Amino acid sequence: MTSRTTGSVRIVGAGLLGTSIGLALSKLGVDVIVADQSPAVQSLAIDYGAGRAQTSEDRPSTVIVCVPPDVTANVIAREISAFPDAVVTDVASVKSEILTELKSAGVDLRNYVGSHPMAGRERGGAASGRADLFAGRVWVVSPNEESSAEAIKRVEDLALDLGSASVQVSAQDHDRAVAVVSHVPQLVASLTASTLLQANAEDIELAGQGIRDTTRIAASDPKLWLQILTANSEQVVKVLKLFQSQLQGVIGALEDTSAPGSLSTISNALSDGNLGVAKLPGKHGSKATNYSLITVMIDDKPGELARLLTEIGEIGVNLEEIKLEHSPSSAVGLVEVSVLPEAEPTLVAELTSRNWKLVG
Repeated sequence: MTSRTTGSVRIVGAGLLGTSIGLALSKLGVDVIVADQSPAVQSLAIDYGAGRAQTSEDRPSTVIVCVPPDVTANVIAREISAFPDAVVTDVASVKSEILTELKSAGVDLRNYVGSHPMAGRERGGAASGRADLFAGRVWVVSPNEESSAEAIKRVEDLALDLGSASVQVSAQDHDRAVAVVSHVPQLVASLTASTLLQANAEDIELAGQGIRDTTRIAASDPKLWLQILTANSEQVVKVLKLFQSQLQGVIGALEDTSAPGSLSTISNALSDGNLGVAKLPGKHGSKATNYSLITVMIDDKPGELARLLTEIGEIGVNLEEIKLEHSPSSAVGLVEVSVLPEAEPTLVAELTSRNWKLVG
């Protein structure tokens, strides 16, 4: 594959996103320079293959700032001053506050374009970096009033090189959107997980996939999320107040389920949840599809999951989604595979003939 990104790329900050970008661009043959304030972190990212160390002769054509939100504006300003001919972007989870800081500092913003890949993992750091982290994800591109057309195109090409679909959104619209789809879900997951601290140990032993799915992102870095939430507090509070209103209604209904309207309040909350999930885009950003779900029971031993996936490939059915549920006290696992409805009869028949145990 030929890279659209030309010249050398300087990545400032070798955490999860910086390392992942470096790994992906390096695979395309792009000359990547990795810089981090921590020599140990920088060396680890370079050892992983994310790029090379900087030299005094380096004149990058693109700079990608991948540092925490509270220092992003300062680092952007520094990079623009050091490399005035380079296009500079960042991957911070908030955009408005950073842009305001840059404007207040009088920074020349012609070569600056904010951006934000809608990708990540609950684990951070260079060791968690993956070259395919951005594949199939949305990459938000947020130009400012001064951004040149060439700078915008450079950032959009970068997103394409990383396997993402670029979407141009203003800084304000970006922050409103991520409050709904990212920041409040993080808070809700963390608050839900925190209730486990007061739960009885024997109660937690009953945990199934529901609580694991709901709290997965609660394992994220608290320090990073503190910065993100405070930087986007205005938009987050708007969503939380709506959530608060809905939650209070459900609490009131559950406190007296015999009161008029209580059952409909609870039912409407659950039904609205169905409608909300249906609004989420499907694979590759397409319109959501009602897939057929097939659950296969596999033995908890090495190679079983790989064997199942290999045989599904031999059958010739494409998997749209896959989820593995495993109870620590059980000797089996449940593999939920989602396929197009028209593929369900073939897959069920073939798996049954190959002696796989289907559940449901």
